[in-house]
Amino acid sequence: MLIPILEGKNDLCLLYEIRSENLKNQPNEICFPGGRIEKGESKENAAIRETAEELLIATESIEVIGASDILVTPFNTIIYPYIGTVKDYKGTFNNEVKEVFTVPLSFFLSNDPFCHYIDVNVQPKEDFPYDLIQRGKDYKWAKGRYPVYFYIFGDRVIWGITARITYDFIKNIR
Repeated sequence: MLIPILEGKNDLCLLYEIRSENLKNQPNEICFPGGRIEKGESKENAAIRETAEELLIATESIEVIGASDILVTPFNTIIYPYIGTVKDYKGTFNNEVKEVFTVPLSFFLSNDPFCHYIDVNVQPKEDFPYDLIQRGKDYKWAKGRYPVYFYIFGDRVIWGITARITYDFIKNIR
């Protein structure tokens, strides 16, 4: 996954995609370019490849600056964000993308996201081997809270994992 930085008119900007409404997972949601790592491919090369494919640009126009914070979600997903610049981008994108837009970096530097929490609870399946653990079915499973961040930029709501990755990136450059 790449956090794409573009030169705007007066400021550096982050580029976001709105996923196509025809996609099975998260249609119409705001995201950064990215996707699965192919066999034998490095995480960084996957970020470059996916960005080039989704934005219809040459891989040579992407320069990776470095890695951002790895994100491990409670939803069996690990995300490896990379930060990179995209040169001479002309607004192109493929059929996985409905639209692209940019947000000035200065917006994020002067506006913190708001945060809500969702509860994360352990729910063992019926066939869980309770007889093998202390206290069996009376075992007290830990509960957690997962932060869900929101940025509102005009009529755009950047939220969830995309907002979390944005927040972590901005926190690190402040």
